[in-house]
Amino acid sequence: MLTARSSAEAHLYMDLHRCECGSGEFDRQHRLELHGDDLVAVYEGACGQCGRTRRFEFRMIEEIPPPPPAFGGAEPSQIIDPGEFEAVAGRLAESTGIQLLNTPESEHHRLRGAMAYVVAAYEEMLKFLPPGQDAIPARAFVSEVGKARYRRDPGNFDRDILEMNVRDARAVLANIDKHNTPPGSTDPRE
Repeated sequence: MLTARSSAEAHLYMDLHRCECGSGEFDRQHRLELHGDDLVAVYEGACGQCGRTRRFEFRMIEEIPPPPPAFGGAEPSQIIDPGEFEAVAGRLAESTGIQLLNTPESEHHRLRGAMAYVVAAYEEMLKFLPPGQDAIPARAFVSEVGKARYRRDPGNFDRDILEMNVRDARAVLANIDKHNTPPGSTDPRE
């Protein structure tokens, strides 16, 4: 059974594992079950494209998960590899960056959630670095997407590149926070 550290991680896993027809959309009905001593999150629903029933079960770890958008605690994911996190972070960072460039600064707060998700995905990659090593080892890449991304550019998984990506994404997020106050909020600088 799959082990998830949080509901955010379970949802990302489901997003990454599409239906046989290719669609990623399905109406996820969620329930919790107790299997022996394990708390199991069950997600089930019909594919939005072909109607096929999709079902995922995740044994939830006992540790209380960090608040979203974080995917889990200090340990690396057991169900999403660093290449998958890189693919998600890269795609979202690119689309969010384009939106930031083409949106008035007064509207940047609307993109905060997406940028926070990018930061969380990049931070997850750092958890795959073994202590004292400068790169994520090839054995950490277990998905087809992850293996392909590692083969294409293993340098993207070097400590200095990973730390730079986290630093840059956090800087964009901090800039959003610094220059934007969502409607209805009070700006602490006033």
